[in-house]
Amino acid sequence: MENSRSILITSALMVLGLLFISVLIFDDKPYMIVCTAIMALTTIPLFARFELKKIQSKEIVLLAVLAAIAAISRVPFAPLPSVQPTTFVIIVSALVLGPEAGFIIGATAAIVSNIFLGQGPWTPWQMYAWGMAGMAAGMLRETRFMNNKFGLSIYGFVVGFLFGWFMNLWFILGFLGDFTWSTFLAAYIASFYFDLAHALSNVFFLALFSASWIRILTRFKRKYAILT
Repeated sequence: MENSRSILITSALMVLGLLFISVLIFDDKPYMIVCTAIMALTTIPLFARFELKKIQSKEIVLLAVLAAIAAISRVPFAPLPSVQPTTFVIIVSALVLGPEAGFIIGATAAIVSNIFLGQGPWTPWQMYAWGMAGMAAGMLRETRFMNNKFGLSIYGFVVGFLFGWFMNLWFILGFLGDFTWSTFLAAYIASFYFDLAHALSNVFFLALFSASWIRILTRFKRKYAILT
């Protein structure tokens, strides 16, 4: 326990130190550095906590399989921008296996799918966005809202837009370089149809397949006593 705490504290201090140095080096508006540091500050403890947790090999296998399904399912839908079942797989997995599993599956799915679709500076942002989508679903899994198909569909719809809005920040800071309200509004207006396609595809997959997936994963979890 003490070792775990020291690793988390050390990771946080390293990220804060990086943020401080970056602010000193980059003159007026280090938005990209600040955003990256914030993501690292919140992500490293999650990975460290999972790494230090006692976990069985069968649990690792299940998480790896679900992450692979989430990643590979994105590839056939590549010709249809923003339409893919990846977010669906992440959400239903988190509902059954919990927030930590949801985060790991989401983050892993992003980096694995980009092996086929193309890695780039956007990959860490996708890892963070999908990881947080899974984590939030896992944290809300005991609520009445998430335990009915209507509430679950609303969550999928909202996450579809939030994912796109988060990735818009990377586009603005990574390509446009400067943050102004005009570029902000232009980017978000231009992405509306892509975000809507993502949101509606989430609703489609959740409405049709969530019950069967949750039932199968729950039965698998109980039978093999995984992540209990």
